[in-house]
Amino acid sequence: MAWCEANKVDFLFGLARNARLVERIHIDLAWAEDEAERTGKPARRFADFRWTTLNSWSKRRRVVAKAEWMPGRGENGANPRFVVTSLPAKEIDARTLYEQVYCARGDMENRIKECQLDLFADRTSAATMKANQLRLWFASMAYVLLAALRRIALAHTRLEKATCGSLRLKLMKIGAQVTVTVRRIRVAMASACPYAEEFALAHARLCR
Repeated sequence: MAWCEANKVDFLFGLARNARLVERIHIDLAWAEDEAERTGKPARRFADFRWTTLNSWSKRRRVVAKAEWMPGRGENGANPRFVVTSLPAKEIDARTLYEQVYCARGDMENRIKECQLDLFADRTSAATMKANQLRLWFASMAYVLLAALRRIALAHTRLEKATCGSLRLKLMKIGAQVTVTVRRIRVAMASACPYAEEFALAHARLCR
């Protein structure tokens, strides 16, 4: 954080909770607990305050807290979370900062997992750095192609938000009879194929 401030780089980091931080939002947690028990649904409130540690921080910084309570869990229903940021409150409020900016990192992490697990970007066990770089390029190019397939060919279908692994299994790794003639290539799929319509629609959109 000190480096970011010295180099004029804004930041938004998760902040490990501790007893002092939880005590700081105990009233917000109490309100969230009351609402959760009345409605039977998770309730959350947001607190925005200036904070510093006992000895590790060099200055007071803005901290945003999510005071959330999950109903039906007793004392374990409390689910407080904290972030620290350089972004001023006049530019972005606490709820927007947490829910739309900070939580967006979760989707980013899912995309990285897709490339690693579904497209084997983690298989970098070759003997040379160049070979491993080539493997990573292949995985990255495969991800770009599948992301484009989702965006262009599968919009408004059951597979528009499917992972790369699901696209491989449901749209590509399927049995079909391929007949090649002088004029055309025919792909005959089983009548029971559950994603035949998506396959045909994707083909038509890509051809167009």
